[in-house]
Amino acid sequence: MTSASQRPRLSRTHAEAPLTLAVTAVNEQGQVVEKNIACERPLTLYLNWQPIVTLMTLGARPEALALGYLKNQSFISDITQVESVIVDWEVNSAAIITKEDTSSVSDKMSEKTVTTGCGQGTVFGSFTAGIEDIQLPTPQLTQSGIYALLKNLSEHNETYKNAGAVHGCGICQQDKILSFVEDVGRHNAVDTLAGEMWLEGLDGGDKVFYTTGRLTSEMVIKVAKMGIPVLLSRSGITEMGLNLAKQLGITTIARAKGRHFLVYHGAETIEFDGAQ
Repeated sequence: MTSASQRPRLSRTHAEAPLTLAVTAVNEQGQVVEKNIACERPLTLYLNWQPIVTLMTLGARPEALALGYLKNQSFISDITQVESVIVDWEVNSAAIITKEDTSSVSDKMSEKTVTTGCGQGTVFGSFTAGIEDIQLPTPQLTQSGIYALLKNLSEHNETYKNAGAVHGCGICQQDKILSFVEDVGRHNAVDTLAGEMWLEGLDGGDKVFYTTGRLTSEMVIKVAKMGIPVLLSRSGITEMGLNLAKQLGITTIARAKGRHFLVYHGAETIEFDGAQ
């Protein structure tokens, strides 16, 4: 992780876009009502002026999203070499300039996979590079602590409560939510938090990653790359997601809502303390 002394002084725009828009609709009784809907906009990422991908995003924290995406795809690896992240919503673009050698980007882009992410995410051949070398710490959790965290998480999802149509993800420590972000796709939300952690030099070893989305192979790999040993979801898990969680040693808790949860891997890391 990046220490405070190593953090770069990035040129950033902090260009958060409006997250919802008020529109009119007609309800089941034929009445005209005003409702909010989630905004969705394209954001094309340019790395050293080379176009990489266009993400469909809510636009909450685009600089962190851009950095997290490029890091998770192994297009960049050294945050101290990044000079600027400039977002311009007039042309729906994010330009990332780094001193790191990016001459091999075209080769990395030659193989891509359309994922099961909402809105269809894309990962490139380099996405899984290095995961076999990831070593995660063994977490220590309690049943009561999971309940407390789920209760606190229920107070988030502001955009979802206001407009629906989005997923939420959070970085948590014990029962505290350190950062929470919503986006039209869960893959964007996790990339945004990955970018934030990278910028702040945060260690993931004592953190829990929460998502409202299903636990796919993509989600498991991204959380492993963040160094986080616990994955908590309101939704379910896929077979490949579970196999990778076992391989990487990630405690995987799904179908978590209220006072119910299912531990698919890592039950030995949880103290079932009989919380009522």
